[in-house]
Formats: sequence, C-alpha cells, structure tokens
Amino acid sequence: MSKELISQENIVVGEIANGLPLTIPVYRLKGDGTGPNVYIQANMHGAEVQGNAVIYQLLEQLKSLKLRGDITLVPYANPIGCNQKSGEFTLGRFDPITGTNWNRMYRFNKALPSQIAEQHKDCDDATLKAAFKQALVADIDSQLTGPDYSLPTGKRIALNLQKLAHQADIVLDLHTGPISSKHLYCPEYAKDSASYFNIEHVLLIPSDFDGAMDEASFCPWWSLSEELGKQGREFAVQVEAFTVELGSQEKIDLSAAHEDANSILSYLNHKEVLVDAAYHPKAMTRYACMLEDYVAYYAPMGGMVEYLAPLGGHIKAGEPIAHILRMERYLSEQPLQTLSFDKDAIAILHFASASVNQGTELYKFFTNVFEL
Repeated sequence: MSKELISQENIVVGEIANGLPLTIPVYRLKGDGTGPNVYIQANMHGAEVQGNAVIYQLLEQLKSLKLRGDITLVPYANPIGCNQKSGEFTLGRFDPITGTNWNRMYRFNKALPSQIAEQHKDCDDATLKAAFKQALVADIDSQLTGPDYSLPTGKRIALNLQKLAHQADIVLDLHTGPISSKHLYCPEYAKDSASYFNIEHVLLIPSDFDGAMDEASFCPWWSLSEELGKQGREFAVQVEAFTVELGSQEKIDLSAAHEDANSILSYLNHKEVLVDAAYHPKAMTRYACMLEDYVAYYAPMGGMVEYLAPLGGHIKAGEPIAHILRMERYLSEQPLQTLSFDKDAIAILHFASASVNQGTELYKFFTNVFEL
C-alpha cells in the first residue's frame, strides 16, 4: 500500500455562524475484506491533541502495510472544541453553549437490541451481525434526517462520528488527561485484549451507557448478546471499543506518538486487521482496577498545590501526595499543609493547575489494584 491509496473525505457535520460548513477530515484505507474493520478518532476534547499526532504516525506506517480490514481515521473530530481558546489555553471539554461534555452526546437506542434479537432470531450469526449493524446506522440516520431544529451542535457532530463508528468492528477513541499517565478504558468482556496494547494501566468498565463513544459502540452489542442469551443462544459481543488515554493535554510528542501507534498496531495485528505484520506487545506488567475503584481525590482546602505523587507510581497509604501553600494565612496558621491518601494506590492523573479551590479534583487513583 502507498500514500496514494489513502483516500480523504471532508464530511459536513454542521454550519458555523456565517453559514459556512463545519467539516472534519476522514481518512480511509481499504483492506482485502477478510478482516475486521476499524474506526479511530482523536481530539473530541479541544485540548487533547496528542491523538492527532498518533493518527499521523499510524498513517505513516499503514501506507506501507497490507490490510485485511478497512481502517477509517478521523483527526480533529471536534472542530469547534480544538478552536475553543481562552488566552493561551485550549478549553474545548464542554460545549460552551450548553455546558455538556462533548464526549457525552452519543446515542444508544436501548429498544433496538431486543427488536433485532426477536426479528432475526432464526438467522445465522453473520446475517444477524449485518442486520444489527444496518439497524444501528439507520437509527443514527433517523436522527440526522429529522427536523433540523431538533439537534444541538454537539449532538449533530457526535451522531455523524457515531455513524462512521457503527460501521466498524473495532473502535478506538483517542484522548488525554489533564496531566496524566497513559491508561486504557477497557470493557470488562474485552480485558484479554488489553494485554495487546503497550499500556501499563487498565481501567475495566462495565456495560453501562453514559454517553461516551466507547460505550455507544460496545453497549448495543453487549445488550444484543444478553437478549439472545435470554433465548438460549450464545452470541459473542461482536465489537470491541476502547478509550485510549495517551498522556497529558495541550501538547504533542511525535516520538511518543510513534510508540503509541506501535501499541495500536500491536493490538490490530492481534485482531488480524494486518497481513503478516511484525507488531507485538511489549513484555510488561499491566495493572488494572475496576471502574468503581477508580477514586477521585478532591482538594480538602484551597491553595497552591505542589503535586508529589508520581504519575503511574504506586503509593502507600499515608504517604504525602501533595503540599498546599496558603500564604494569606502565613501568620495565623501553618502556611504549608501536607496531603496524603488513606489507601494504597496508583496515581493516574492530576489537575493541570497549581491553583485550586476547595473541592477541586486533584488526583484520580487506581485502588484495589490487581495484575492482568
């Protein structure tokens, strides 16, 4: 495959205030039709730009590889978010009009799995899979072709992206944290696949839907599997979807992006998307926790924070995790306070600023950690 075999389409996802179209770039590579199809997007949140560098590095390698499955890649998935600036900082986590998280606007029609399970109960697995994919895309089309006044800006963008994702068997949504270590949001049923990414920290999530792209991609298939199980039929979940957290926001690192691309290609090679490719997971210990054990630590007081817990590092209960400096109270109290956490944990991410109010989310910790 060469660069000339990569196609580009700019799809319209809305209009801006001067009436001009709002577009996103979509890159496609064709496989030979014998492997699963893949959808990868990046930069749904404005400051989370590293995924664009990873897509660049993926394209640089994919153009010289043979593919079994089709691959669709979407950088700049949210053109409003990545241009949403305040001074030198990128905002773009929330729709500025509605306040809704850009990554919580995807759709899950909970009635669809039971309908398809009943209508196609006598079909073979391949026919059933094709019918459900078609139904998922048609459901999104029904929303996009409804009255123009019924869709907020963010919802329209999300539905256009979701329509692309529903045509794939593997969905990867590339994100970053504020100041963060790399970690993977992995559905519990797909935990074996986590070992094929070169990511040390894995967060196992249930099949509940909370509006995110990964959930919008796998929850319908999980529900279909459960509905068919009620009929006494075993039907594996047909789609794997992950949120891949690539580190910290507001920067790109092309060297790290090359490593992240290799990580993704290792997983895709395992899933037989690639033909005779030499991508394999690195030997490493992978640590996991359940979503219910992913703990937010909120600032117990306001002040200026020195973050002490090393990201990705294991901390012991009672160890210092931060200093808070409160200079306004220099004469009335101890101005430098030390914070600790009462559990053994792994520090995954922390707030981007040193200036915090009481109640600011300072850290996110893995607790009750186990090896995969």
